[in-house]
Amino acid sequence: MPEILLATANARYSHAAFGLRYLLANLGDMAGRAGIAEYEISKSPHEIVESIVAQAPKILGLGVYIWNVRILTEAVALLKRVRPDLMIVLGGPEVSHEAEGQEIVRLSDFVIQGEADLEFPKLCASLLQGRRPLMKIIQAQPPHFTELKLPYPLYTQEDIAHRVLYVEASRGCPFTCEFCLSSLDIPVRAAPLEPFLEEMERLLERGTRQFKFVDRTFNLNTRVGGTILRFFLDRMKHDLFLHFEMIPDRLPEELRALIQQFPAGSLQFEVGIQSFNPEVQGLISRRQDNDKTRDNLRWLRDNTSVHLHADLIIGLPGETLESFGEGFDALRALGPQEIQVGILKRLRGTPIIRHDAEWQMVYSPQAPYEILSNRLIPYETMNRLKRFARYWDLLANSGRLARSLPLLLSRGSAFQRFLDLSDWLWRTTRQTHAIALTRIFELIFQYARESTASAMDLRDFAFALCDDYRQDGRTDVPTYLAEFEIPPLPKPEGHRRQATIRQARHQAS
Repeated sequence: MPEILLATANARYSHAAFGLRYLLANLGDMAGRAGIAEYEISKSPHEIVESIVAQAPKILGLGVYIWNVRILTEAVALLKRVRPDLMIVLGGPEVSHEAEGQEIVRLSDFVIQGEADLEFPKLCASLLQGRRPLMKIIQAQPPHFTELKLPYPLYTQEDIAHRVLYVEASRGCPFTCEFCLSSLDIPVRAAPLEPFLEEMERLLERGTRQFKFVDRTFNLNTRVGGTILRFFLDRMKHDLFLHFEMIPDRLPEELRALIQQFPAGSLQFEVGIQSFNPEVQGLISRRQDNDKTRDNLRWLRDNTSVHLHADLIIGLPGETLESFGEGFDALRALGPQEIQVGILKRLRGTPIIRHDAEWQMVYSPQAPYEILSNRLIPYETMNRLKRFARYWDLLANSGRLARSLPLLLSRGSAFQRFLDLSDWLWRTTRQTHAIALTRIFELIFQYARESTASAMDLRDFAFALCDDYRQDGRTDVPTYLAEFEIPPLPKPEGHRRQATIRQARHQAS
């Protein structure tokens, strides 16, 4: 039974708790008295508490984030009833700022704010020796990588087989975007490359094939970014998959030359555009050269096999429905394979709150603190946009309608056309989740029949939709497409559905 239990609730099983492994790696002599317990937010608080109580720890370290604060608050309340002697230590972004008034903070014994890699071991040593610090809130100073023991040996073979592994070559961000907690994490601190790459080598030798770099700006330093790319390029395997987050307006020739050499399916770049509106960018202190950003995205699509995952945010101060739509159309024209439409969240500690009065920013009081309305986008319109985001993820980013959806969006503004589809789906189903896949195809055809101008266009759409319907191995023709006399396909012998790179990308995202 571990005396120190490190725990959190992940959004899904495929996410490995990187922070817990860093804490365990840096416990020193106490590491042998510690363990990790990872749960999913689909579990009930009672299930989590029962598991923790069964392990009988003396100290419980909990990683708290916007996606798990509700369930962990309930779990801590239950733990303090059934195990009042258990010392509960909180850490993570959700409790590192504006801790006052948070119920989970009131219930806990200690909170470490900031990067707790070195402070947590100090606190545990004191508590296990019977010395209780006077201060409940402990401020952790950002450690240098030379002070840290890297956590990568703590990834298990089960992690390697079933999870996307998180790695980092740096911490911090040089930019000051007001909606992001990384704006508070200046300057950038880079890991010494030699020991970091030695750990990557060991992970590769153990069979790791999916790496998600959590660095905010992997291409900030050309030498470092180039060294990492060359390392993996020299060890390329057919199933190797790398996810990087990149600065959109910085892509020097040295990196371009390396990126071009990666085969299809091996590289994914997450590109945070957020807004193409210069006024909005100025309001949120975002420095971005939009012309260079466009040039870089075009170059990546035209000259490489990189899978581009680009982000836009709904609800930023100064952004109207129309300007967001213009930005969406501009981004879609650049051809990224995925456009992630995110909803602005009022993360604790971020300076975006300075716009609350002028722009009438109204957020949900419950995590994840999504924007409800602002001066330019009323509540009802914000809900339309949130449904737009959900349906876009379901229909476009999923790749399920790869041939048919572009036909639907080919005339006029893709944003306006998809918003119309989104409104129609909501009126028809009153659902944004739990829609059966076969029902989705039928609904899309119904919408196309009602909105497509010519019989020839509808016929072309029907054939494209049938191709999309069959992409997972189906051979039949749906009854609602019977009038188009689409020939059935012969049933393949020994057909087996295989995991695709699309699934890996979805997990990494």
